Amino acid sequence: MSAAAFPAGPDAAGSDLALEPGGLLDVLGVAAIVLNASGRIVLWSPQAETVFGYPAEEALGRPAARLLVEDRHRHLVLSLFERVIAGGGPWVGVFPVRHKDGRTIPVEIRNTRLQDDQGRFYALGLASDRTTVRRVEQELSLSSRLVAHSPIGLAVLDPDLRFILVNPALERIDGRPAASHLGRTFREAVASPDVDALESTLREVLRTGTPVLARTLRGPDGPDGSEQVWSMSLYRLQTPGRLVIGVAASVVDITDQHHAAKAAAQARRRLAVVADASERVGTTLDLDLTAHELADLVVPEFADIAAVDVLESILAGPHLQGTRAAPGTAVFRALAVKAAYPSPAEAAADPVGEPARYDTERLVTRCARTGRPVLVEHVTEGDLARIARDGSAAALLRQAGIHSYLAVPLRARGVVLGVLDLKRARNSAAFDQDDVLLAGELAARAAVAIDNARWYRHQSQAALALQRHLLPHGPPRLKRLDVAARYQPASAAVEVGGDWFDAIPLPDDKTALVVGDVMGSGINAAATMGQLRTAAHTLAGLGLAPAVILNQLDRTAADLDDAMATCVYAVYDPHRRSCRLACAGHPPPVHVPAGLAPRLLDLPTGAPLGVGGVPFETVELPFAPGDTLVLYTDGLVETRDQDIDVRLAALTDLLAQSSSLPLEETCDLLLGALRRPDGHDDVALLIARAQPPPGEDQEQEQGLRLGQDQGHGGEDHARDRGYGRKEAAP
Repeated sequence: MSAAAFPAGPDAAGSDLALEPGGLLDVLGVAAIVLNASGRIVLWSPQAETVFGYPAEEALGRPAARLLVEDRHRHLVLSLFERVIAGGGPWVGVFPVRHKDGRTIPVEIRNTRLQDDQGRFYALGLASDRTTVRRVEQELSLSSRLVAHSPIGLAVLDPDLRFILVNPALERIDGRPAASHLGRTFREAVASPDVDALESTLREVLRTGTPVLARTLRGPDGPDGSEQVWSMSLYRLQTPGRLVIGVAASVVDITDQHHAAKAAAQARRRLAVVADASERVGTTLDLDLTAHELADLVVPEFADIAAVDVLESILAGPHLQGTRAAPGTAVFRALAVKAAYPSPAEAAADPVGEPARYDTERLVTRCARTGRPVLVEHVTEGDLARIARDGSAAALLRQAGIHSYLAVPLRARGVVLGVLDLKRARNSAAFDQDDVLLAGELAARAAVAIDNARWYRHQSQAALALQRHLLPHGPPRLKRLDVAARYQPASAAVEVGGDWFDAIPLPDDKTALVVGDVMGSGINAAATMGQLRTAAHTLAGLGLAPAVILNQLDRTAADLDDAMATCVYAVYDPHRRSCRLACAGHPPPVHVPAGLAPRLLDLPTGAPLGVGGVPFETVELPFAPGDTLVLYTDGLVETRDQDIDVRLAALTDLLAQSSSLPLEETCDLLLGALRRPDGHDDVALLIARAQPPPGEDQEQEQGLRLGQDQGHGGEDHARDRGYGRKEAAP
């Protein structure tokens, strides 16, 4: 039968006829010799030639004792041979044998009797170099000791993935004796949640021979329910002839290292959160935005749902007493609510911006009243009733799967401002004491920013209240002049400034128009504005020229702690049909002649009030019925990203489009188009339009003015330039 009739290679691994070459016998190099009853060599294997050095043609037919044994040992060998042939049993031992090259080598010999079908006896000798045998024995002993005493769990599985070897270390790691492994398949013996993936990996290693190193897997839960983590490496086992005989697995329990690494990573994340808090919370002085920044910081990294609630009392005024909320119920206002994903818990939270009264049983009330954190690691049904505002909210929290709760006080400068309310649902980890410390650190940092924003809000509200109180409280009663005005404060993130406007009735049907802008912001700027406005009112009644008025205001500003302001002052005289103006460092007014295009007035700008020593000039402008004059502060036209000329052109374009609109609508149009929601400066806007005398037709008035223009080239030239006769202030 040819060799092809026998299975070979890896496909023969499960066959009883797997005749793959190689294995332990090849490693030992076992030589086979057959002697007849007279001691002559009748059979000689190729391995015998390797061990003893004689080829078959030199050994066959010769007495083995003479060929292989030295004279001094020959008598002993012959006696042992006779005993074997006589049926005295096999002989085993180590014997010195003479090699063909003259050396004497120790050989491990197994000698036993054979009998053929004719009744003749033979002696079969199996021999191997003792050095090779000892080396293999040492390696096997070492391997056995390593397997038995290794701290690493070791296992061997056959090609069917049944356990055939398990060492004591694996028994300790797995918590199951070897008997519960041996003979069982991997799936039957291993309780890991990752068993499906691991079995697939084992089969892949068997198929490809590519080892898998340091694969992390979850072991079965420990006796106390704690998570176990292992590191497993897999290797395919095969003979020197590449016959696949199974898979070896080494397992190391890395639970402690895993938890340590997990704790370290968590600590790094927490440090990162604290570091982020310094950059992300309190970027502005806006109270609501600061609260949202805090909520955004903790969700989803730290909690699934977060709410920032402040005590209503801290919003009522800047001055607080005590270190915590008063005993009893407490009124809170939710400033921010954030969820990591759509959740019924959002609907359970108190509506943002609306006050809510919390009774003494609510945990958030206890946190604010005591000034101490409240931790509920594992939320129960009874806890939900103390977390939620009512039964329906508790049902929503139950539906959301809230299982852990933490509330920490927002304390700044010894005062409890409110509470940071945190909940976990999808995040399976319960809040612990480490979380309490981290949340407390975040709350402390955020509370300072919230307190700053709170103080700023009160200051801004006070400045705005003062500003509005000092501005005109209704349209003035003017003759032959329609006026519309607006004041808009800066955005919530920037303090209120000192912009103002005024329309002051004067004798002889005249009207003084004033728009000013105090440099700086806050209450001081508002107070300075009030003083300058009062001074302008007083001076206006004296009938002085605009340049003289500005000179006096300049001296007043210099006496107000070096205050500075820009200002434009105009006096309209309906009898002369003119307007006299003077400017102190202010943006140019816009003149819109009836039926003509708007133009920026080219006034001598002068220096701001308070600089001192700079003269001002009065310019007289023809101002007929139907003409419009627009005065404004720089907050209307100045931005950080556009050139001032572009913004002024936009202003005149809008005025050209709105020439037929009522003045109130024109104010709204200009503010809506030019004023940005995040404007960093307040705006004062004053628009005045001359009316014809009673009984005089508008068209006649316009015709009269056109006739005057045609008859007086000098005045026409002045109108084209935007101003007329100049007067220097004395």
